Amino acid sequence: MSLFSNVLRVHEKLYTTTDGRIGHRLLGVPTLLLRTTGRRSGTTRTNSLVYARDGADYLVVASKGGSDQPPAWLLNLEADPQVEIQIGRDRHKATAKAVDPSDPDHARLWKLVNDNNGDRFEAYQRETTRPIPVVVITPG
Repeated sequence: MSLFSNVLRVHEKLYTTTDGRIGHRLLGVPTLLLRTTGRRSGTTRTNSLVYARDGADYLVVASKGGSDQPPAWLLNLEADPQVEIQIGRDRHKATAKAVDPSDPDHARLWKLVNDNNGDRFEAYQRETTRPIPVVVITPG
């Protein structure tokens, strides 16, 4: 496991165990906790993800670091789009929807999240042939 993967795991653990008192920012970039329901287990799964805003919506990217396989949380929210997000200590019920590159709005959303994350998502997309979706999370 890479050093960066270890840093991400420690960050997520801090964010979760402090209930958001520590962890909203990772290396200067805002992060949220996404809670999905496991599509097989039915248990709550939590992931720390970099986000950007688009009006009232939150945007995350299902990059899995450029892996050819999508992250499990994407498969979970596709099976059940009702999720919970936590930003700092604030929690919100929300609905999530994956927007893939064939959607006309994908390029605009991708630019928002990629610019917010120092072009890291562009680097991840170059590592895989899998089209990486942007996930739009709408609170409420």
